[in-house]
Amino acid sequence: MNLKLLIKHARVIDTATGLDGIRDILIENDFISAINEEINIKGVQVVEADGLIAAPGLVDIHVHLRDPGQTYKEDIISACRAAAAGGITSLAAMPNTKPVADSASVIEYIINKAKETGIRVYPIAAVTKGQEGLELNNFKLLAKAGAVAFSDDGRPVMSAAIMALAMGLAAAEGKTVISHCEDAALAQGGIVNEGIVSLKLKVKGLPAAAEEVQVAREAALAVSLGLPIHIAHISTANSVALIRDAKKRGAKITCETCPHYFSLDESLTLTRDADYRMNPPLRTKKDVAAIIEGLRDGTIDAIVTDHAPHTTQEKADFETAPNGVVGFETSLAVGITYLVRPGYLTLNELIEKMSISPAKIFKLNAGSLKEGALADIVLFNPDEKWRVVPDELKSKSHNTPFKNMELFGVVKHTICAGKIVYNA
Repeated sequence: MNLKLLIKHARVIDTATGLDGIRDILIENDFISAINEEINIKGVQVVEADGLIAAPGLVDIHVHLRDPGQTYKEDIISACRAAAAGGITSLAAMPNTKPVADSASVIEYIINKAKETGIRVYPIAAVTKGQEGLELNNFKLLAKAGAVAFSDDGRPVMSAAIMALAMGLAAAEGKTVISHCEDAALAQGGIVNEGIVSLKLKVKGLPAAAEEVQVAREAALAVSLGLPIHIAHISTANSVALIRDAKKRGAKITCETCPHYFSLDESLTLTRDADYRMNPPLRTKKDVAAIIEGLRDGTIDAIVTDHAPHTTQEKADFETAPNGVVGFETSLAVGITYLVRPGYLTLNELIEKMSISPAKIFKLNAGSLKEGALADIVLFNPDEKWRVVPDELKSKSHNTPFKNMELFGVVKHTICAGKIVYNA
């Protein structure tokens, strides 16, 4: 069956090809078959897109789906529904499920369950068995099962020797290791940024050095071994500087940050509201400025959500609550509000950080609107304002740090493989 969809009069932004202009897009089955200034064809479903941006579907390479094992917080179906509402068409799921995604059977479970969602879900396999940091998994077997990368995210790989071996094994499969940079001995259970705010709150602080020590280690390994490494959710000024320096020295190092690290700071934790608690924690205003500069100068390659759902009950107590926030439905709008509108990034640059670059890092078939490409498209109005109401979010959990904030940027339609998977 030849299914056709015609998008009319959108401002098409595709930095992969340099296109930025008003165009019509014709979709046939899963693919873009034509992009022209005017396409007139009868007998097709038409999406009127006057005033809307058409961009490659967003690619979120750092998410937690809680499935299998904690589906009371989120499951693959609900997560993909929320992702679609945020304009995300591809996502990569971290392995800290129950059981851990360290076997072919769990990888295959995630892939098979995701088939019914309409969104592309790519599993990330654990570096070590049970994410315990001791014994490496069978990377060849996991890659064959469908893993697109390897990480013990949520738990640092403390042994430099194991990390070095992992980088080599991943590279042999054409994959990358993602490092959760946190020195456990320095972190020691800290729950907010160590400094004035942690002292005021009288709680254990998590020092910036806990992140930076391992960023430095991974940078040194990348330079020394000539192997790729991807650094997860960087949050400090020194982390940005370390990665910038490593890149100048030719390291195959990439990194990501999250919307909350370029828009929010540690002062919010003074409210003792656990929805402002995540790991790494919110840092200082100086760190926020450095993250923004890292995005501007290309040091930071990608923007991800680190979507980490927890129930209202789990988040009720500030000091004992688990770390993590949801982010699918707010990420694009936070980027527009805090990066594009103030002039730090152009809209084209934001889309590159949220679609094209992350797709390249994991070698995913995504991030382009050229003719013949998969028809994964987000249509949004960058100038429309909306208020974040937690109970209206499509995720099972509503632990957003952007609650009650007014943001610019409303997703109107999300198309994945030529099918409309979300309508506002």
